[in-house]
Amino acid sequence: MLIAFWTLPSTLIFLWLSFRVIRYRRAERIPLGSGGNAALERAIRAHANFGEFVPFAVVLLILAEWGGAWPWLLHALGALLVLARPSHGMGMVQDPEDYRFRVFGMAGTFSVLGIAAALALRGALMRA
Repeated sequence: MLIAFWTLPSTLIFLWLSFRVIRYRRAERIPLGSGGNAALERAIRAHANFGEFVPFAVVLLILAEWGGAWPWLLHALGALLVLARPSHGMGMVQDPEDYRFRVFGMAGTFSVLGIAAALALRGALMRA
């Protein structure tokens, strides 16, 4: 499975975002929620945003792969996702935010979602 190659860097990004939340929680002694701490709230949202988008993108990439999508395109989409998500996370955790990072991150993520969905649909229609 070709997409499995891209799950390792995605997992490392998710862990990086997770450890940022843990670090803030320990430093501020906030066990749940953000406690009104803006930096912790940013870290929580960056982590949650990753968890909201990446699993869905990976499922679509797997479906696209099963549908016979071109390996070079799947690798390009996996690489784009792995570049886009830390960019988005870095943009979110900065105060003030650097929207260039967030815009690149979301544009990259939305591109992966849209193209992978189209490829998955193409594969499904070809097998029907």
